[in-house]
Amino acid sequence: MAEVVSLYARLVRARVRSQLQYRTSFALDLVAMAGITFLDFVAVLVIFRNVPTLDGWSIGEVAFLYATSAMAFALTDMAIGHLDGLSQLVREGSFDLLLIRPRSTLFQVMTMDFQLKRLGKALQGLAVLVYALTLLDLAWTPGKIAMLVTMILAGAVIFGAVWIFVICIVFWSVEGRETANAFTYGGNYLAQFPITIYDAWLRRFLAYVVPMAFVSYMPALFILGKEDPLGLPGWLRFASPAVAVLTVLGAGAMWRHAMRHYRSAGG
Repeated sequence: MAEVVSLYARLVRARVRSQLQYRTSFALDLVAMAGITFLDFVAVLVIFRNVPTLDGWSIGEVAFLYATSAMAFALTDMAIGHLDGLSQLVREGSFDLLLIRPRSTLFQVMTMDFQLKRLGKALQGLAVLVYALTLLDLAWTPGKIAMLVTMILAGAVIFGAVWIFVICIVFWSVEGRETANAFTYGGNYLAQFPITIYDAWLRRFLAYVVPMAFVSYMPALFILGKEDPLGLPGWLRFASPAVAVLTVLGAGAMWRHAMRHYRSAGG
């Protein structure tokens, strides 16, 4: 495991160095990425121009959900956002080349790229987080600070595991990228709002099937000191790391299943 982590770190450093060779272009990409992503938050501001609260959540509280989810997704997008191109590799037959190399196919796919410019999304999320905290009167404790860091990191892992799980659809339907995006980018959008605003079936889907409720909503209840109107067990507020581990195991099992049934582009 240590060898794999070390190799991954070296490959990421190489990707980052190559992207920083053209610093002006990189800076422009970073600013553009942050600016475009900020338009998503404008939609939240528009909502609160018309309503004082959203199902009992103030603008500061919803901004907190938005920011933590956006930062978690940005970390995932930097690391594995290029998985969107997996369908093209499969369709062209280029994926077959990975099968004859000594490293696992998943490791090879994950290390094909690292888009540092998507850090702009994380910076935009950080800016919204600062804005949210100026609106909220929170009594910070070491536990809440640890939860804030943990929820962002665990959220990134959950997003990544879901991304890997659903992108496997391209091994059966090479045009399945849009279906996968519905769970990744769509899941990010849903995680930016309290799940109480959704219908019962969608709340169950977000909590128990595609666990986006554990990206921001559940841990935010603890940090914000809010009661859960759904009456879910209190320990679920601390379950994001465990959910992250379970989603990783599920993603790994799904990838191995896809590899056992893969018959190449011409098979």
